[in-house]
Amino acid sequence: MTTATGKLAAPSVAEQVTAVTSAVNGFIRGKAEVVDLAMVCLLAEGHLLLDDVPGVGKTSLARALSAAVGVPWNRIQFTPDVLPSDITGVSVFHQATTTFEFHPGPVFASVVLADEINRASPRTQAALLEAMEERTVSVDGTTHLLPSPFMVIATQNPVDMAGTYPLPEAQLDRFLMRASIGYPDHASEVEIVQDHHTGALVSSITAVIDAFEIVDLIQAAAQVAVEPEVADYIVRVVAATRSAAGVTLGASPRGSVALLRAVRARALMHGRSFVTPGDVQALAVAVLAHRLVLDADAEARNVTAEFVVAGIIESVPAPQPS
Repeated sequence: MTTATGKLAAPSVAEQVTAVTSAVNGFIRGKAEVVDLAMVCLLAEGHLLLDDVPGVGKTSLARALSAAVGVPWNRIQFTPDVLPSDITGVSVFHQATTTFEFHPGPVFASVVLADEINRASPRTQAALLEAMEERTVSVDGTTHLLPSPFMVIATQNPVDMAGTYPLPEAQLDRFLMRASIGYPDHASEVEIVQDHHTGALVSSITAVIDAFEIVDLIQAAAQVAVEPEVADYIVRVVAATRSAAGVTLGASPRGSVALLRAVRARALMHGRSFVTPGDVQALAVAVLAHRLVLDADAEARNVTAEFVVAGIIESVPAPQPS
């Protein structure tokens, strides 16, 4: 139900989202933008890839988000010897009952932190990415549903790349967004030190909503209106990545759909029942940049995919209010 101005009626979705992000920001200091992106991923039923060095709060982000929304979380530390069954689970034969019993793996959680995913073998990466896409796990011919909500936050260390298995383009495309937490500013780092000194723990975060309310928000996000002009704008932005200078491979139609899902979630977070061009502009880099492959000349000139997408947003005309 909406008001005449297009705002969502009470209970306020914006207030629910603000309660969650405030709880997370109370622990993850100075990174409100990344927290918002994680919330967009959760509401859009997408997954987040974090490229960052150790110690900047990637694990804390996953734990704080799961605590704030009252859902279980798991952490998978990827190494070269991790097997697909270590993620999905196994069927164990019980001799007393002569039956097989499925023992779920760590992927059976609402928020899953896949730490250093590029250290796992391609076969193990594929097992996780299949679960991300299908939201099911098949073991010994039996399909098991993953919980709802379900979100993977995967991490990569962009500095220590020796002995890793970089995700190929087709696998990167499975992530709704890619972001970087980065180092905090001085004031935020002082707060982090003070929090540690006073013994602040993620476990002290109180859930402000529950899994059922999150599912309701996810369903509401899928119903946010997208006017034909805005849908056309999304497609024009994505199509421009395919012909941009320095780009060998642009974003596919999956990128268009991903951007649509993300902007609907962002509109919902801001208490709107419709998407604006501003939503597209705010999320285009996070949603599209990791889907591009640059040519050797662009890389030699230190041109980044983020720079290319930002330039496209500047050059592609947005629809004007009628």
